[in-house]
Amino acid sequence: MKITFYGHASLGIQIKDINILVDPFITGNENASDIDIEMLKADYILVTHAHEDHILDVEAIAKRTGAVIVSNFEIVTHYQNKDLEGHPMNHGGSWDFEFGNLKYVNAIHTSSFPDGSYGGQPGGFIIEGEHKTIYIAGDTALTMDMKLIPMQTKLDLAILPIGDNFTMGIDDAILASNFIDCDKVLGCHFDTFGYIEIDHEEAKRKFYDKGKDLMLLEIGESMEL
Repeated sequence: MKITFYGHASLGIQIKDINILVDPFITGNENASDIDIEMLKADYILVTHAHEDHILDVEAIAKRTGAVIVSNFEIVTHYQNKDLEGHPMNHGGSWDFEFGNLKYVNAIHTSSFPDGSYGGQPGGFIIEGEHKTIYIAGDTALTMDMKLIPMQTKLDLAILPIGDNFTMGIDDAILASNFIDCDKVLGCHFDTFGYIEIDHEEAKRKFYDKGKDLMLLEIGESMEL
């Protein structure tokens, strides 16, 4: 499993020969100006919620690649009405895709499209594929629902928002890693805007002091599980 960070909460996940994009917000992110969305491969696009900083490039990429959009019922319906292919889910549900099992889990946040229309309820994803399991929390506050995750699966990596203000900050993300019983964390949703700028060294130190590993990838950088 190869994971590439495209800035903000945008990720590329490659499982065998399947390419998955998560929350593609690239053309609107000045920090990601070196990423060309025309070059991105996508068989599936996972969308955690409908805010513009998570969906901006969904339509353009899906039209070019024919990717299946996977999200809550409302978001998928929105894109199906644009003649794009989608697979609707809702909280607690799971489905066996060709890349592995995908579960849509709770997140505490809001969700509306840029025009203010209803974007369903926000969520996160658990991907079990190729003998590795990852948790993509999406935009969320710290929530006790996270404690349910290790009751059902053992995580190899958690992808958590750490920028604070709109989501969890560093301290709550450390608590979240305790709740989900996963000490290996990839940070996201930081530095894109002034509200969510963080001190990288302090963030890593706080995780390290708790016996945990916080990884902050450069935009375009990849890691493998």
